[in-house]
Amino acid sequence: MSMSSAPSAGVDPVAQVAGAVTALFVPGDRPDRYAKAATSGADVVVIDLEDAVAPPAKFGARLAATRALGAPDDDRARALVRVNAADSGLFAAEIEALLATARLSRSGLLGVMLPKSEDPSVVADVVTRFAAIEKPVAVVPLVESARGVLRAAELAAVPGVTRLALGAIDLTVDVGADLESPVVTHAMAHLVLASRAARIAAPLDSPSTAITDLALVGDAARVARSAGFGGKLCIHPRQVAAVRAAFAPTEEQLAWARSVLAAGEAAVQIDGRMIDKPVIAAARRILRLAGTDAS
Repeated sequence: MSMSSAPSAGVDPVAQVAGAVTALFVPGDRPDRYAKAATSGADVVVIDLEDAVAPPAKFGARLAATRALGAPDDDRARALVRVNAADSGLFAAEIEALLATARLSRSGLLGVMLPKSEDPSVVADVVTRFAAIEKPVAVVPLVESARGVLRAAELAAVPGVTRLALGAIDLTVDVGADLESPVVTHAMAHLVLASRAARIAAPLDSPSTAITDLALVGDAARVARSAGFGGKLCIHPRQVAAVRAAFAPTEEQLAWARSVLAAGEAAVQIDGRMIDKPVIAAARRILRLAGTDAS
């Protein structure tokens, strides 16, 4: 059974990661779940070598991930890999293993997610090493600490970074807050602004801790979307559809966007709202999110 993720194998990995609305984690030490994750409907799969894997299983998880990403076409996984943090003692070996995997002509490595990102020089070094292979590989710094939030603009501005992602749970542990704290709201805004200033893809939001209550998952995704996030991390296949639905434009929004573009740039107002370039750009973005031609 093919383990390729939903988009075609011919899609540029960087473009696939940059445009992803849903990114689903799968434990690296559970290769039996890789194929299920790939058929979940998620835009990208993230093979996790970090939080989802107990220390004794880390080495085996790395082997499983690189074997799956370098397997023959019919069984090859296509995924991001979240490595362990730069100060973990595992980082260097994991990056080397992924570089070796990326060099394979049949590699399914879409990119690397860097947890606990705080130091732009570490991110820049990873980008440089993968760029030397001359094959497209996405790099996604995961911001999970006060230092990371305060340096988000520097992280986003590293040439070759694809997009940022937020790890709100680790952030709240770092600062001693809870998930409803204004600190999280501030961090969300900071990542959105940093990403826009660097002209990279809008960030991925932290995963919802709700698994069975999909209404909560959808609510959290709508908050992220309204804050300017471009997608959300998922920790269970059940969350994927709820997140996708929350980020999809409503019929009312689509109708409004079509009316704006149909009126043309000469229109002064529609439904009492002034139509200028930012409004037209917003209409085009809504149609792009819906997969509709916005030209």
